[in-house]
Amino acid sequence: MKLSNFNFELPKDLLAEYPAENRDESKLMVIHRETGKIEHKMFKDLIDYFDEGDVMVLNNTKVFPARLYGNKEKTGARIEVFLLRELNQEQRLWDVLVDPARKIRIGNKLYFGEDENLVAEVIDNTTSRGRTLRFLYDGSYTDFRRKLRELGETPLPKYIKRDVEPEDEERYQTIYAKYEGAVAAPTAGLHFSKHLLKRLEIKGIDFAEVTLHVGLGTFNPVEVEDLSKHKMDSEELVIDEKATDIVNRAKSNKKKVCAVGTTVMRGLESAVSSEHTLNTFEGWTNKFIFPPYDFSIANCMITNFHLPKSTLLMMVSAFIGHDLMKKAYKQAILEQYRFYSYGDAMLIL
Repeated sequence: MKLSNFNFELPKDLLAEYPAENRDESKLMVIHRETGKIEHKMFKDLIDYFDEGDVMVLNNTKVFPARLYGNKEKTGARIEVFLLRELNQEQRLWDVLVDPARKIRIGNKLYFGEDENLVAEVIDNTTSRGRTLRFLYDGSYTDFRRKLRELGETPLPKYIKRDVEPEDEERYQTIYAKYEGAVAAPTAGLHFSKHLLKRLEIKGIDFAEVTLHVGLGTFNPVEVEDLSKHKMDSEELVIDEKATDIVNRAKSNKKKVCAVGTTVMRGLESAVSSEHTLNTFEGWTNKFIFPPYDFSIANCMITNFHLPKSTLLMMVSAFIGHDLMKKAYKQAILEQYRFYSYGDAMLIL
């Protein structure tokens, strides 16, 4: 499989700028892998495809407001700083991306907030846009994190051209988000409403939670034609015993195990035992799934509609089969499904 196999023409107006009015009223394309049948439903109809004892695996990571705007000392130039990950709590060191990067050199200071009482010094270059910052702040670590949260804004993907609005803080977050650490939402989960989760629970569907802190690496463009040469960024993953018990019990009972999102699927496939059951896991994963690939844990999947040439599209192709994926995406464009983070969803059975 080559990169060019994953290119297609996506009309610009199908990139969703806003989410559906109600979370569970996005459109849902249902794809049956065995027969190739495709159905057009609403997300809340999901419940019709699951029975008692089936399991949905959710990613309970929480998005933090990772995009800050600061001013460069002396020139006052406005600089966007995107927080990627904390490197050292005591020294307040962070891996970040800066834009425009050409203006930011080691030793430069950036000032944040109207009172400028949060300052950061550039101490290293990591990539063309990447820098390591040391934040200088008088106050406790808790106060420092509160300050970051106060100054930061919801990190909507760059393709959304509008300004961030107050509603985004809630809508670019799953309703079951618990552990802060993601710089992008696990978007398949954005379609679940409290009401739908309750109905699924009443029907006897079990939920297992894993934590995979989504980094920007998920969205990094693939720049090599030979997919085996693409390197994914590492993301932090935690799968505890409770989750493994729920998943492995469903597997042994021949029930559905549904990965809610590509992040969950990548997490599950990063923790497979030699018996093809799920292991506990605490660490980092840079797993990259592209065709051909044999999946060990989940036998169905919920996901959004992804951009051409993206690693997410490659995973869907590996799970659904390349020809069926192309057929489904062709239909999605014809039927005006909305694409990407705030877009519609697909259930692959």
